[in-house]
Amino acid sequence: MTIKEIAEMANVSSATVSKILNGKDQYISEGTRKKVLEIVEKEGYIPNAIAKSLKIKSTKTLGIIIPDVMNLFFSELARGIEDAAERMGYSVILCNSDNKVSKEERYIQVLQEKMVDGIILTASEQSVSRSLKRRNTPMVLLDRDILIDSDVGRIIVDNEEGAYNATKYLINKGCKNVGFISSEQINKSSGQRLKGYENALLDNNFDVDEEKIYLQNYTIETGYKGTMNLLEKNKLDGICCGNDLIAIGAIQALKEKNIKVPEEVRIIGFDDIQISQFVDPPLTTIKQPIYEMGEEAVKMLIFIIEGEGVGRTKVLKTTLVERMSG
Repeated sequence: MTIKEIAEMANVSSATVSKILNGKDQYISEGTRKKVLEIVEKEGYIPNAIAKSLKIKSTKTLGIIIPDVMNLFFSELARGIEDAAERMGYSVILCNSDNKVSKEERYIQVLQEKMVDGIILTASEQSVSRSLKRRNTPMVLLDRDILIDSDVGRIIVDNEEGAYNATKYLINKGCKNVGFISSEQINKSSGQRLKGYENALLDNNFDVDEEKIYLQNYTIETGYKGTMNLLEKNKLDGICCGNDLIAIGAIQALKEKNIKVPEEVRIIGFDDIQISQFVDPPLTTIKQPIYEMGEEAVKMLIFIIEGEGVGRTKVLKTTLVERMSG
């Protein structure tokens, strides 16, 4: 079913049908409008979005690439993006990179082939600038920043300050041997969190001991393995974790070692994903404004799409949420 066929059935011009379907029918009689819409409903007409997008040079669609849709942090991030996009008249296509650079690169290409108006990318942990070399679509980097020369928008939090405050919190609670478990320093946010930890130690007259640092991935498994590894070498009384999943793994490892949290070892996470308040004990953590980050990414991306400027960076603040683990 095409607009031309609908016009023939209603005995009107194709232009009249087009105006009715696009809400520009203020000068068309109610009788004609009603007749056309009845035919549209009866015949199940579906507009050709691709043809329309070629004409207006916009699909009103945004692409989202996240590393792990099962991670509650990224689920909430995606929800913030989707809600904001819908309010601003855009649909979204969600892509899960499985934290793999190869899939990330492929999805960037696929989204461009789908003619999305812009892309919001939360990079994989190993992502480097080559992922974006062939990009010619407006883009905003969200949460995980990448060192690249091309003009992209950035929505990030102050990772260094957040990790500094987390470590300082444990020190203020009386911890004298604070370990650190996080992701490797491939992307900027991982390096910034490590720097925040180290600076907090130095500012409080503690040495930075490499044997108290374990870096791998932002996963529960890393928290578990990292805690077991650090306990073999150190007597810890506090662990600062790069995210909440790591903290959950750390708590599990300590339980298996019959080490009480927080009586013997205090734990603090980073993110404040929803499940963090329901673990045992409830997790003290550095809260990122996750939903707001998604909203801000959409606002910035549409700003760029509309030609209002590129290369902007917005840094959001973190807050400390105190529960039972710290």
